[in-house]
Amino acid sequence: MRTIILLIIYIITCILMIPLLLICPLFKWPEPIISVGRGSLRLGWLVLGIDIEVSGLENFAKNKSYIFMANHQSMLDVVVIALIPQFVHVIAKKEMFKVPVIGQGMKIVEYVSVDRKGKMGGRKSITKAVNLIKEKKYSFLIFPEGTRSLNGKLQQFRRGGFYLALNSGVPIVPITITGSFELMPKYNFFIKKGKITVDFKKPVPVQGYDESSLSELMEKVRAEISPGK
Repeated sequence: MRTIILLIIYIITCILMIPLLLICPLFKWPEPIISVGRGSLRLGWLVLGIDIEVSGLENFAKNKSYIFMANHQSMLDVVVIALIPQFVHVIAKKEMFKVPVIGQGMKIVEYVSVDRKGKMGGRKSITKAVNLIKEKKYSFLIFPEGTRSLNGKLQQFRRGGFYLALNSGVPIVPITITGSFELMPKYNFFIKKGKITVDFKKPVPVQGYDESSLSELMEKVRAEISPGK
């Protein structure tokens, strides 16, 4: 029942966002869309009866650029977006940008699309994200596993987010999410009531690493993210 109520709330939110999608691009003013998005996530927690426990926010500066990297157990992991005390951008599959209202909002706030089918799609997306970091001091949120875990265990990491960190030169902030898999495993529609913990670790500098030592950087970040560390 709570899941149905949440869907109704998000439909209403999308309707209310339509005027913003018409006005904000004219003034290059994405902040209202960002506020509505983050507010909707927080409202969702209340409706679903999910308790969010956060730790480690003191480990990084609120006004600097980072590549935030988190494990990916569930669709509920998007709560991280509303917990980080700065607006973070996301690299999302291009199909998401075709979703009515939501896709248009993603374009306005400068999320980056990626074509997972094309050989060069990933490289183009990383290049665009690097330019946004260097020119506009953006931060990005990456799920290095690339997709949600089927069993809640940490999967193999993909290299894209690490190339983004290396090429932009900004530190990686590892994030460990626990509890979300138990509340909403992959392919489950209904969400259970419960608790999710989100632990932000200390930033990992990328200076001193290059493509030849990329695997070392990946293992270091993986060890930080790994639940139970």
